[in-house]
Amino acid sequence: MKKTTIKAAVFTAAVAVALVGCKKGDNKQAAGAQQQAPAIEVLTIEPSTSELANSFPAVIRGKTDIDIRPQVSGFITKVCVDEGQAVHKGQTLFIIDQVQYQAAVSQAKAAVNSARAAVNTAKSQEANQRMLFDKGIISQTQWQTAADQLAQAQAGLAQAQANLTSAQKNLSFTVVTAPSNGVVGSIPFREGSLASPSMAQPLTTVSDVSEVYAYFSLTELDILKMTNNGEISLAQALAQLPAVQLRLANGDVYRHTGKVATISGTNDNATGSASVRALFPNDNGVLRSGATGQIVIPNVNNSALLVPQKATFEIQDKKFVLVLGDSSKLHSTPIEILDINDGQNYVVTAGLEPGQTIAVEGVGNLVRDGSVIQPVTAEQKAAMQQQQQQGAKK
Repeated sequence: MKKTTIKAAVFTAAVAVALVGCKKGDNKQAAGAQQQAPAIEVLTIEPSTSELANSFPAVIRGKTDIDIRPQVSGFITKVCVDEGQAVHKGQTLFIIDQVQYQAAVSQAKAAVNSARAAVNTAKSQEANQRMLFDKGIISQTQWQTAADQLAQAQAGLAQAQANLTSAQKNLSFTVVTAPSNGVVGSIPFREGSLASPSMAQPLTTVSDVSEVYAYFSLTELDILKMTNNGEISLAQALAQLPAVQLRLANGDVYRHTGKVATISGTNDNATGSASVRALFPNDNGVLRSGATGQIVIPNVNNSALLVPQKATFEIQDKKFVLVLGDSSKLHSTPIEILDINDGQNYVVTAGLEPGQTIAVEGVGNLVRDGSVIQPVTAEQKAAMQQQQQQGAKK
């Protein structure tokens, strides 16, 4: 009996030792697994301000672009301005050969003088015939004939005066003047060129560029977004638009902001877009008609959820982030984002809630869906790297 008791005691002790050893081994493995989890920088999502912008190609036009066309035919005898020159209303631009039109004026004046003399003669005859008729010397028919001749002479004078006015007007058309203040465009016709009212190409164009219009296009989707799918009118949407900027051809932003003024009432069937016009001041005249640029419309959101682009990965055209869950385990979560971004962050419209934490380091490389990590903040990560650098120097 004693031997059996001793053997049982020895067996029990051995089992106890084995159990203690196993427990210590499990603890070491858990600690080792915890130590092997990589330290990954994470970010807690909170609402913040997003300042993005939509850009649209634009063409610049003067407030008025007036084609200068001749009203009479003739050879150009003088070009009084140069291309790109600023002109004021009424300033002479071109002179067309005046000889034939001056001759026509002189001829019309002579005709007026002749007609006026004829009227004077007819008046004398009519007065004389009236006196004779009043005395009963001649019949009423004879007096009426003289009266009709006077009326005919007066009509001839009126016609001669109208011809003189027309001739003088044609003569004035030989001096082509600026219809408004502006800047002279290209001048394809010089001295000696034949000008005609029927010519297809204008003599030049005068552009009033004290203010300029920038024309760009908005799609149907853009307009629906502006109006909240028809919740507000287009006029209200325009009034709520912020001031817009103009990015010039060299990439610089024009120093003045502009205002979107109008949207065309119809959409282009070919493109499905509507023409939009923004007005910009042009006090220094740097903007010229025909130039190009980009309209920049700011889009400010004071409660946006921003995620770094490096914290996302893509599967089948869908964006995902790794959200930190229980036990420091990451879970892939699909998100929806705005079409525009600043090149560093995405604005999340669906898939994330404020307060959730995501991995922002090693996504798709060091960590994936299901990875267990040691979450650290950006400050903690920087401190760890500094310590490593100091240890390497030692």
